[in-house]
Amino acid sequence: IFKFGGASVKDAASVINILRVLKYNGFENTLIVISAMGKTTNALEQVVNLYYDNDKHFIPELENVRKMHYQIIDELFKENKKLVSKKVDEFFDEALNFLNNNSVNDYSFIYDQVVSIGELVSTSIVSYFVANNNIRNTWLDARKCIKTDYYYRDANLNWETTLNNIKKLVDGNSTLISQGFIGSTKDGITTTLGREGSDYSAAIFAYALSADSVTIWKDVPGVLNGDPSQFNDTILLNQISYTEAIELAFYGASVIHPKTIQPLQRKGIPLFVKSFENPENPGTSVSKGQVLEPYVPCYIVKKNQTLLNLSTKDFSFIVEENISEIFALFHHYKMRVEMIQNSAISFSICIFNKYDTIAPLVEELSLKFRVKV
Repeated sequence: IFKFGGASVKDAASVINILRVLKYNGFENTLIVISAMGKTTNALEQVVNLYYDNDKHFIPELENVRKMHYQIIDELFKENKKLVSKKVDEFFDEALNFLNNNSVNDYSFIYDQVVSIGELVSTSIVSYFVANNNIRNTWLDARKCIKTDYYYRDANLNWETTLNNIKKLVDGNSTLISQGFIGSTKDGITTTLGREGSDYSAAIFAYALSADSVTIWKDVPGVLNGDPSQFNDTILLNQISYTEAIELAFYGASVIHPKTIQPLQRKGIPLFVKSFENPENPGTSVSKGQVLEPYVPCYIVKKNQTLLNLSTKDFSFIVEENISEIFALFHHYKMRVEMIQNSAISFSICIFNKYDTIAPLVEELSLKFRVKV
């Protein structure tokens, strides 16, 4: 399984580079998972925000995203340009039609229907391009494979159905190109697996197909001990264990999606994180029981976190009964807990307010606790 992120398909030159990577590494019996191009996801999120705010500028904003893809098609194709553009238009027209006729006022539902087209468009362009360059491939709609519940923007997998679908749809094909990040419910409504969820998609395909390995192609040489945009003099980790990788990903190391490792370690499938600019370099290997090499500390920066400090109003202890009640509220309001610290009468929690539900959560907590935000 190969996975290419947004940076590796950000423009025409990057798509041409994918061809080079495939020819260098081989592409037979390979399933290739591809993200949206460059900053497409951010641009489509802006479309959703404008639409949700009843700002009609969502239409020209969506057209700008379409034009950006047209430009890449122009640079990549001499022949079949109309054929590729027609395929791309189908997805943009579908999104526009949805927005013009939608009557559901659920932000997360709207988000998934619109933002998901980024991956459908990018994979269509790459599939046509590599086919034009003598790599026969099958374009696979991930929504027909990956089945989820209705938890929009962070959907949970129906593993049994997903595994059966993947085996059935992949069977008999040597080289396939599919999307990361997206899936669908049992009745075909598009869902997404969480921001940067393409790594997880690759791991799902790998588990279903008992793949030999998964390689994530990045714009960095591998897994570093810190984000190079935040820290100077970062060090490449040559190898790490599944356990170390899960810890790094869970606490926010953006190089690997948090859910990626679990399916791989269940079948002992090794993960490689390599540079798409230098595919000949070994990068980082992640597998069972490997010690961290070199043995250095790792640093993670997390932004836009919310710190809640709770204390009891009557100076009674915060014990298991209170804590279970607090966590039930976090679950109800879709709050992800990042870190906790407690003493006898206080409880501090660092949370990620992804679904903007902090106000009703604090209101409910304030019935029993003093709350500082």
